[in-house]
Amino acid sequence: MRTNRVVRALCVTAGLSLTLAGDPVKLFDGKTSEGWEGNLKVFRVEDGAIVGGNMTERVARNEFLCTEKEYGDFELRLKFKLLGKGSNAGIQVRSRRIPDHHEMIGYQADMGDGWWGCLYDESRRRRVLAGPPKPERGKNIKREGWNDYRIRCEGKRIQLWINGQQTVDYAEPDEKIPLTGLIGLQIHGGPPSEAWYKDITIEELVPAKAE
Repeated sequence: MRTNRVVRALCVTAGLSLTLAGDPVKLFDGKTSEGWEGNLKVFRVEDGAIVGGNMTERVARNEFLCTEKEYGDFELRLKFKLLGKGSNAGIQVRSRRIPDHHEMIGYQADMGDGWWGCLYDESRRRRVLAGPPKPERGKNIKREGWNDYRIRCEGKRIQLWINGQQTVDYAEPDEKIPLTGLIGLQIHGGPPSEAWYKDITIEELVPAKAE
């Protein structure tokens, strides 16, 4: 695995393109939390989805269910829906757990009114790095219905799409920011709400073959 990461890093540095490795791999089996870790008092599996939060009690604090494996260059696809007034959530990529803390640090593909489709830097720079103009955020969201998120991380470039519409094409200027990390599903602290995630697949990127 380390050798592959070094090869990918050299390709990105040299300006060579990466391509999808093959068929998508399921990160969630639709039945259990196998391969994931986090607070299972906040997260549960229901109707083939991972659900964070509930509609009867406030969410005490930000919580994350994250993969046990790290990923670097990849294309992640999933379906999501966000329920509840004032609800907020997101998908962490290239992130890590803060030791002895409930928070994660790293990039977040954001969800929620005012945040839809933005790339936020969770617990690090604590600001939106890129995103649609504010009036455009959430225009194509299916309220209380399933939506598609596509997240592509390739070298220093991160791209986001919601329901087929691109919302972010960001190039990281800071050489110190890690290009690998965990994937995490968030439910944000706040009013009673639920974040649903399903059909979670990943395709890792590898150097494109020369013709």
